[in-house]
Amino acid sequence: MRTSLLLVAIAATIYLVATPATAISDDGWSPIEDISSPGIQETGGWAVEEHVKQTNDSLKFSRVVSGEMQLSRGNFRLIIDASNNDGNSVMYEALVYEMDWGLRRLLSFRRAN
Repeated sequence: MRTSLLLVAIAATIYLVATPATAISDDGWSPIEDISSPGIQETGGWAVEEHVKQTNDSLKFSRVVSGEMQLSRGNFRLIIDASNNDGNSVMYEALVYEMDWGLRRLLSFRRAN
């Protein structure tokens, strides 16, 4: 019996140490693990298009390079690589609110630091 409990405890410890944990910050943000997923890339492209509509800017979406999500609130904070008028690559940070039924709102779009 003691041997069985010891084996279970060892197995649980190995599992906890070997399994990568997703870090969630105090404010509920967690890193997006699969940044190359089509849904994340499409959301980044949408954010650039929406920014262009609102500002008459002429940015061109390249790709989402990193991001975080706040699932409890439906928020995505994306770092987006986009090309400006001169064709230069510039990084932007977009904050997108996405509701369950597909409605989106661009909360902010600014140059990333």
